[in-house]
Amino acid sequence: MKRISQYFFRGLITFLPLVLTVYLLILFISWIEGSAMAVIRPVLGDFYLPGLGIALGAGVILALGFLVSQPISARLLSWVELPFTNLPVVKSIYSSLKNFADYFAPHDKPAQQVVLLSMPGHELSIVGLVTRRSLKGLPRGLGDLDDRVAVYLPMGYMIGGYTVFVPRSWTSPIDMSVEEAMRSALIAFMASNPGENKV
Repeated sequence: MKRISQYFFRGLITFLPLVLTVYLLILFISWIEGSAMAVIRPVLGDFYLPGLGIALGAGVILALGFLVSQPISARLLSWVELPFTNLPVVKSIYSSLKNFADYFAPHDKPAQQVVLLSMPGHELSIVGLVTRRSLKGLPRGLGDLDDRVAVYLPMGYMIGGYTVFVPRSWTSPIDMSVEEAMRSALIAFMASNPGENKV
């Protein structure tokens, strides 16, 4: 009976992520296709090809990325952002989301780095993400700290995290991408390695 229950839960754990992922993708694609139909039908009538919504959405995002990359569009974008950066509650939400998205945006020089944070004299180690390699430009008291880096420590299941300012010597780079680190932190590093034998 115990063996049957193990097989059942292993099957369930394998089945659920696949089904939920496919279901969310179907919902997302259906929403994009429906939105595209609402935009295209007044212009082209009943003409429609499956997948046109995805192509249209990708084109709009690509065009938006091109526009915001132009120097002249920075000022226009700042005007568009004015309501979101001045309203009390909206400002906090928008700024947090924008900073988080900017952190994962492509950079000319890789700013993201996964590190193992270890305090000298202690055996405890924590996986974190370097968010600033220099504290210059921060308010007085923080910006005056020499040879320190800002390290974000995500908590399990993404319920929050902490940012600590530590000496650079306390950090050791890990051969792991930021996406892998965030995904592993989401489930508290409970996932097994592909080559690890499962009992």
